Amino acid sequence: MWALKRLNLDLAKAANLRMTQLNEMEEFYLHAYESVAMYKERMKFVNDKKILKREFKYGDLVLLFNSRLKLFSGKLKTEWSGPFKVVNVPYGAIELESEDGTRSFKVNGQRVKHYLGTTGEKHLVEQVALKDSPTPTTE
Repeated sequence: MWALKRLNLDLAKAANLRMTQLNEMEEFYLHAYESVAMYKERMKFVNDKKILKREFKYGDLVLLFNSRLKLFSGKLKTEWSGPFKVVNVPYGAIELESEDGTRSFKVNGQRVKHYLGTTGEKHLVEQVALKDSPTPTTE
């Protein structure tokens, strides 16, 4: 029996040590789980702060996201088409009308954004000919 005590094979002590190690591992696991939950909550708050609430009214001008353009190559192709005029806003779907008023269609509200351009006509203000610039003469 003294050989077992010399090798530290006391069953009660070994069982106690093993239970302590398991409890420490469980505490470590719970602490890690809580840390991950807090991190996810903070990141959700930060990301939700960046979301802009888009509210559209009748008569607003909007741009429509054209997802089909991703199939074609071309770096400088725009993914937004329009502007379109908002006709009706029931819940999440938005009814749009083309600029000339010929066609009307419904789209998902997440595919549109406000158009910030001008609604007026564009006019040529001044035209300058660069070829016929006066040359100074030296005498």
